[in-house]
Amino acid sequence: MAADSLTATRVIRAKTLLSVADVTVIAATIPGALVAPADAIGLEARVTLYPGRPIRSADVGPPAVVERNQIVTLIYSLGGLGITTEGRALGRGSMGDVIGVMNLSSRKTVVGQLAKDGSVYVGPTP
Repeated sequence: MAADSLTATRVIRAKTLLSVADVTVIAATIPGALVAPADAIGLEARVTLYPGRPIRSADVGPPAVVERNQIVTLIYSLGGLGITTEGRALGRGSMGDVIGVMNLSSRKTVVGQLAKDGSVYVGPTP
């Protein structure tokens, strides 16, 4: 008995948010393919997806909250001490991703974790 697999309905470029019209379920067992539209809808394509080809979990992910070169807020917080400054994102990322950021004041590169609002937490995570 064949299980269902999820495929693209059209060519979908990387960085595109997937909608109901972008995916379809076929009656075929494709190893590694997602099986339900809910597994992909609202996520962002990380690679170009082609019609009829399976959509795998590594092909999609949460939408990016920060683009490369975007100005972001850097936040360092420990106990009662809180420091904020501006930085330039050195990569693109989604909430929870760890990216490099250049501190605009010191020109030093730091690494931090992206928050939902696009700010970057450096040092101990909140």
